[in-house]
Amino acid sequence: MSELGRYRLGLVFVTASALAWSTAGFFTRLIHLDSWTIQVWRGLFGGSGILLFIILREGRDTFRSFLRMEWPGWCFTLISVTGTLCFITSLGLTSVAHVAIIYATVPFLAAALAWLAMRERPSLSAVAAGCGALAGVGVMVGLGGEGSMSGDALAFAMTAAMAGMMVIARHARGIAVLQAACLSSLFSGLVSLPFAFHLWVGGPELFNLALFALVNSAIGTVLFALGSRLLPAIETGLIGSLDAPLAPVWVWLAFGEIPGPATLLGGSIVFGAVFAHILISAQGNLQAAGPVRQVKPTRGRYSTSGTHGPFEPPPCPMGERPGIRTPTLPL
Repeated sequence: MSELGRYRLGLVFVTASALAWSTAGFFTRLIHLDSWTIQVWRGLFGGSGILLFIILREGRDTFRSFLRMEWPGWCFTLISVTGTLCFITSLGLTSVAHVAIIYATVPFLAAALAWLAMRERPSLSAVAAGCGALAGVGVMVGLGGEGSMSGDALAFAMTAAMAGMMVIARHARGIAVLQAACLSSLFSGLVSLPFAFHLWVGGPELFNLALFALVNSAIGTVLFALGSRLLPAIETGLIGSLDAPLAPVWVWLAFGEIPGPATLLGGSIVFGAVFAHILISAQGNLQAAGPVRQVKPTRGRYSTSGTHGPFEPPPCPMGERPGIRTPTLPL
């Protein structure tokens, strides 16, 4: 496949993953069960789906790929379990719009954690955008009436967990994200098992639970893992952030859950700050990278014109510089 073809395929994969992740609020409104029961079945079906893809990818090395996970990978997994439990529970206690808008502040919270843990100084644009995003959340939570403080607090906890996962992924390069996502799904289901009220469900609800897990968890995770290898990091982040504004749209179309004026105002402030920061960062990265040199393909061991397997990382597309980290997986 040509470089342009890989780039277009990456666009399709990452966009499809954002669409899949944006359905979480829709399914939690569709399935009339307690959040613990939903999490049990979501974890079981979602973890099994991701595991099936890992088996197809790794073959006989599947078990060894999990054994190669070192302590950063296990920390990543445990934090992901905590964030996942907070995420599903928050969707049942507050509006989908509140959860989506609070989650959109995750890049700025990650920058704050990176400064505290790694003394990594954030850029001026990140600080300014972070203050704007927090102001937008304050408007939404303080003036809005359709959410709840407990649900918003769990959404903040989920966002903090996601920020912690980003910092771990940046500090410890090479974490097996798919393996961690698989274990996170399975562990979150096991942790929820003792608290589930209606574990044995009928056929229609079980079908919706399986669809929720496979679409939102398994397919979304796999598509993002494949697509993020084919796109520059900044485009991956920009396209991947589409799940936040899309999530309230599906709930509004299906169930008539309309965000209030304060939520719309606060959300506009948050998303404006996020997209402004992304665009400013993209411009800064392009200026710092300088012009892209065209390398003439050569033959041999380090040839850039060779073929690649279906799951092997291709060369950096569209002039992207190696070493730029792609975003971690949303919960």
